[in-house]
Amino acid sequence: MTQPRQEASGVHRAIDAVWRLESPRIIAGVARLVNDLGLAEELAQDALVAALEQWPGSGVPDNPGAWLMAVAKRRAIDAIRRERRLERKIAELGHGLETGAPGTDPEEALDPERIEDDLLRLVFTACHPVLPAPARVALTLRMLGGLTTGEIARAFLTSEATVAQRIVRAKRTLARANVPFEVPAGAERAARLASVLEVIYLIFNEGYAATAGDEWVRADLCREALRLGRVLAGLMPGEAEVHGLVALMEIQASRARARIDPSGEPVPLAEQDRGRWDRLLIHRGFASLLRARALGGPPGPYVLQAAIAACHARAATAEDTDWKQIAGLYELLARTAPSPVVELNRAVAVGMAFGPERGLAIIDALAGEPALRNYHLLPSVRGDLLARLGRTAEAAAEFARAAALTRNAPERRLLRRRADELAARSG
Repeated sequence: MTQPRQEASGVHRAIDAVWRLESPRIIAGVARLVNDLGLAEELAQDALVAALEQWPGSGVPDNPGAWLMAVAKRRAIDAIRRERRLERKIAELGHGLETGAPGTDPEEALDPERIEDDLLRLVFTACHPVLPAPARVALTLRMLGGLTTGEIARAFLTSEATVAQRIVRAKRTLARANVPFEVPAGAERAARLASVLEVIYLIFNEGYAATAGDEWVRADLCREALRLGRVLAGLMPGEAEVHGLVALMEIQASRARARIDPSGEPVPLAEQDRGRWDRLLIHRGFASLLRARALGGPPGPYVLQAAIAACHARAATAEDTDWKQIAGLYELLARTAPSPVVELNRAVAVGMAFGPERGLAIIDALAGEPALRNYHLLPSVRGDLLARLGRTAEAAAEFARAAALTRNAPERRLLRRRADELAARSG
């Protein structure tokens, strides 16, 4: 049964909403049939075109997701037939669609368990390590987030053509590498899951502290990453690191309103009005962290980072922060997942817990680290430690260097302001 004839504009809005919600499931469901991500997306879009053509006249179906899935699967069968492949499967699927046989009925195609399986395959395929990180991010946002190439391009301040090329190349790479549309098992699954989590956290971080542009925070990217993380946690409830990542993002996202002032300028953590932190997100983050810990085993990088975020969330004021516990957690994180950035963050924690001299010693040991050569937070952290030691002229120079390195305009203004204040104080 369909609704009465509707105005075209209302139908188009409905189609847009349905597409954003259902496209990952439809692409995943079709990809399971054709084992080709690019072809699956084309077939899903064929179904979208059919909806745009038919729904303004016939009305929006009662179950638009099932309608789109059925059309996309019929297109898949046609594609398979044209390619003269999988003839036995064609017969089974064609017969199933006509008779409602198990596995091919549109309603059954929206069975929650089957959708979960297909979505999980889509997650692991879009985030395959054979792809470079920018391609994984673009493909994930396109396939799982339902974002257009234009929306992805705006989010990452690049051209639509560049994003389109990344997506096209990613699909070709997956096809050339003959990457199966499946969830790997055993050690390969663990390795691929790390890639999946990395991509989601990359998306979140770009929203949390934009690397470039005129905005310090891009809330839409944070929301999308959080949504993907929650979906993944629902699909893989037995993976502690998935819950750890969700906990980390929930708690960090809770500070969103306090991280910028009314003019859009960044507000450092120590100066934030903690009354503006979102207590619901903190509560959700704590719950995810408890789920991760309940699964047992040694804590992984995301669980440890979530534990650090939880320490900040528990402090009623900046002065109440348990920096010794945070420094201990960073010590553990540095052993579990060593990296120059982790070491940089450990320097901050050690400097707060045990004095700026000890933090500065860690920072100075990183001076020749190639990965941090153009990373603005290295001179920024060093400048902060020098300022606390009263070495204001050196601190001013470090903040000026940090301002010159960042490509984010609000952050540049903040660093420049710190540099000017310290320079004035040093005379």
